[in-house]
Amino acid sequence: MEPTEFPVNRALTVIGGKWRPQVYCALENGPKRFSELEREIPEINRKVLTDQLRELEQLGMVKRTEFPGKVLHVEYELTEEALTLQPTMKSLCKWGTGECGEEK
Repeated sequence: MEPTEFPVNRALTVIGGKWRPQVYCALENGPKRFSELEREIPEINRKVLTDQLRELEQLGMVKRTEFPGKVLHVEYELTEEALTLQPTMKSLCKWGTGECGEEK
């Protein structure tokens, strides 16, 4: 089996990296505008956030919706497939806080 064929590699492609988990978590409670995402992840710069959103959209994990009007506004939200990651992401967060250590 080639390393790229391991299912875990597909998962890491979707959630791996420094910013993807943060973008995912920022969107888990519903759609947000770009500026709202910038406020929720203040350490990320605009270009990186744009790139991450585009990549997640290409992976089928983020949906981008344009709302036409006098001023175009765009919202980003997780797809149904991305929402299936919610239990895994919550477990990773719990592990990251040290709550999953051995019982004493």
